Amino acid sequence: MKRLVPALCAAAVLLAALPAAAQTFTPAEGDFVARDAVVAGQALPELRIHYRTLGTPRRGADGRVENAVLLLHGTGGTGAQFLSPQFAGELFGPGQPLDVTRYYVIMPDNLGHGASSKPSDGLRARFPEYGYTDMVEAQRRLLVEGLGVDHLRLILGTSMGCMHAFVWGEAHPDFAEALMPLACQPTAIVGRNRLWRAMLQDAIRADPAWQGGDYASQPVQGLRTAVDLLVLAGGAPMPLQDQLPTRAAADEWLQGQISRRLPALDANDLWYQVNASWDYDPSANLEAITAPVTWINSADDFINPPELGLSERFAPRLRNGVYRLIPNSPEGKGHGTHTWARFWKDDLIALLARSE
Repeated sequence: MKRLVPALCAAAVLLAALPAAAQTFTPAEGDFVARDAVVAGQALPELRIHYRTLGTPRRGADGRVENAVLLLHGTGGTGAQFLSPQFAGELFGPGQPLDVTRYYVIMPDNLGHGASSKPSDGLRARFPEYGYTDMVEAQRRLLVEGLGVDHLRLILGTSMGCMHAFVWGEAHPDFAEALMPLACQPTAIVGRNRLWRAMLQDAIRADPAWQGGDYASQPVQGLRTAVDLLVLAGGAPMPLQDQLPTRAAADEWLQGQISRRLPALDANDLWYQVNASWDYDPSANLEAITAPVTWINSADDFINPPELGLSERFAPRLRNGVYRLIPNSPEGKGHGTHTWARFWKDDLIALLARSE
């Protein structure tokens, strides 16, 4: 039913006296393996979820872990992204909102990502076409069966993880004391948001090197187009206008992005990661979310543009919800604002206080 691989290294936090941005956080790592998993209706011999943790679980008088925090990454990411200085340096240190001497922070590589089970492990295009429901269930099994956690102080999710937070709130309304979804909408992915994703998927499978997913080498033409779309969707217009003031500067920067990103991609994995939102649409049942919610988007987000008016439609249906839009500015990060905690750290502090 399950197997836990011993931690590769003990969690450690370097000297508390260091400035926040200079601190380094070294997580414990392991794998949870479920042997009776069904994903998208297809049985898998084993389902592996890799994870990182910081801090120590603390149990209350009832024996339940009471200080666990689940951090959920975006499409194509891994749990390691939360160890970056702009995130960890603002949140995990002594006296900070998610101080790892107080909280047990859990950062999985979600299904299809990182060191967790994914198409490139061997099944390639025969891997089940998992959706967000499957991904959240894998997270739940990791927590309950793998780590002995059946209650969370907080779920904080970025981009895809933002959408997972809404799924969690509806599917398991009593599991988490608070939800902080960052950079998403609680509705089906349609319109322009669906178009750029469909373009990316089409580009990969239209490449002659695709070979039905059984390629001998990566379909580079399709992946180059995929990178182009990822760069466009993730970019922040105001800082890019300032930082790339000439045609040559913009072209050089783009080539640098392609050179950096392309070698790290697997076509099957990326196609599945983008495809996974096929079953996402929590809009009909938002009233079922009972936990306090702080939902944050940014005005310079290509993927979730505020002019659609979706937040005005959905936020009032969150019975204990707060919505904030981070204004556009030259310091903005576009869709990536979710990984820069300085933009929303005070909102997290307020959420933790109002959900005690």
